[in-house]
Amino acid sequence: MKKLLILLFLPVQLAFAQQPVTLEECYQLTRENYPNLKKAELFQEISMLNKENISTNHLPQVSLNGQATYQSDVTKVDISMPNVSVPSVSKDQYKAYAEFRQSIWDGGLTAANQQLEDAVLKSNLSELEVELYKLNEQVTQAFFTILAMKQQNEVLEAQKKVLQEKLRMVQSGIRNQTVEKSAAFSIEAEIITLEQNELQLETGKDAALKMLSILTGEEITSVAESKLQKTETGDNAKIVRPELQLFSNQMAQMETQKNLLDKKRNPKMFGFGQAGYGKPGLNMLSDKFDTYYLVGVGVSWNPFDWKQTERQKQVLQLRQEMVQQQENTFSQNIQLLLAQQSGQIEKLKKMLEKDEKLVELKTAITKATASKLKNGTINSADFVRDVQAETIAKLNRELHDIQLKEAIEKQRIIQGKVAEAKVISDQSQ
Repeated sequence: MKKLLILLFLPVQLAFAQQPVTLEECYQLTRENYPNLKKAELFQEISMLNKENISTNHLPQVSLNGQATYQSDVTKVDISMPNVSVPSVSKDQYKAYAEFRQSIWDGGLTAANQQLEDAVLKSNLSELEVELYKLNEQVTQAFFTILAMKQQNEVLEAQKKVLQEKLRMVQSGIRNQTVEKSAAFSIEAEIITLEQNELQLETGKDAALKMLSILTGEEITSVAESKLQKTETGDNAKIVRPELQLFSNQMAQMETQKNLLDKKRNPKMFGFGQAGYGKPGLNMLSDKFDTYYLVGVGVSWNPFDWKQTERQKQVLQLRQEMVQQQENTFSQNIQLLLAQQSGQIEKLKKMLEKDEKLVELKTAITKATASKLKNGTINSADFVRDVQAETIAKLNRELHDIQLKEAIEKQRIIQGKVAEAKVISDQSQ
């Protein structure tokens, strides 16, 4: 019974494995399969641990200490009075004590450090998102290579069937001795040529499928036809690239660092205390072991840092200007790429219009040539030549069709419209 269930379930698994995948599915699978994606969890865990350490600044700091000393001299009272004995301190002294310090107000330093940790996490995740987004280009190239070779192979297969049908007709004439044997040679040679081309296309498609399988981590055997996507061009094209978010997060991080520098200059208020056992205790004139304690409140403030903070803030400001220049350069390069891609799309659209007309004409010519071949008014070599011309026209049409879809998809990638639902962004909330 168990074997029967396995056999029944196996075809379902195979059917699922061979299900054609869409381009969007490939994008998502590639992101999930990318090894560096695990760095997002590591970044978040590191940030959480750092923030927990920072939060301990509000907790009392306790230290245990002990010491034993011998000193060459001690304080003495050199007064001689009748019937009065003035005690003196021993030269050997001992002390064991616990010391604590409790922050009352740290000038906002702890909160500023936690804000900086959040800013660093966002920058790290943004850098990883930029790295992940670049995978889309590899996926797109492999995906459309598979589609192009698949469709071109279908054209070759259709043309081969036409030639095989004509070959059967010519072979029938040869058997009836109405056609010479050499008439079949041109058709047979063209069929072999088509089969060689099919083999090359199949090899290229297998290589692209293997590349896509490595990227996605799934065994990809076929891909689904990609439909033309709507894209915005010109001034209406909104750019949502992850690099822009990275620049924004880097600017925010440096702004947070400026705030932290200001907080470091604020006065700090703290409580402190000490409790211990030693000889002497707090009574310096006693030569006995005794317990003791003391508590108090303190304030610390360094009003002069010789403009160190000001210079550090100037350095951060200069770095912000550098990031701003990087963003401006990046935006300019994106506009250049979009302009080039728009030109490529328009060119392919016009070429496709010409391809459609050319295919119609070549198909009509081939039909007329096929009729002449049947009537014996032309030889097979003339027919093969026209079939070749029709095949080239159809191959160009299919190639330009895939190239147009790929160009439009690349335009979406340049604009940042691909995989806008960020996995990392969701995790970091």
